[in-house]
Amino acid sequence: MLIDAQNELDQVRADLRALFERVPWSVEPMDAWETHENAWRPSSRPASPGWDPVDAVEIARLRARELELAEVLVCHPYWTEFAPGDVQAARDALNHREQESASTAS
Repeated sequence: MLIDAQNELDQVRADLRALFERVPWSVEPMDAWETHENAWRPSSRPASPGWDPVDAVEIARLRARELELAEVLVCHPYWTEFAPGDVQAARDALNHREQESASTAS
């Protein structure tokens, strides 16, 4: 169950990243802007039409699912089987399971 939840969480996060790369930088419509010419770190943004309502709904759905999955993973009773000092290493092993299996397969 934990591996399935972690796999789904990885996929949800990948879907969110892809969606964030596609949508405009601002949720709401915003005018273009740039910092003052003497700014310590000059920056600017183009005008943004805001997010499409369909994209906003999908982002909200994915964020909610991400939160649910994170809660399942962090609060699962399985972690009580470990000594308090070993829980982080066990969680890291779950997060990096694909990297470890790829390195042992080589």
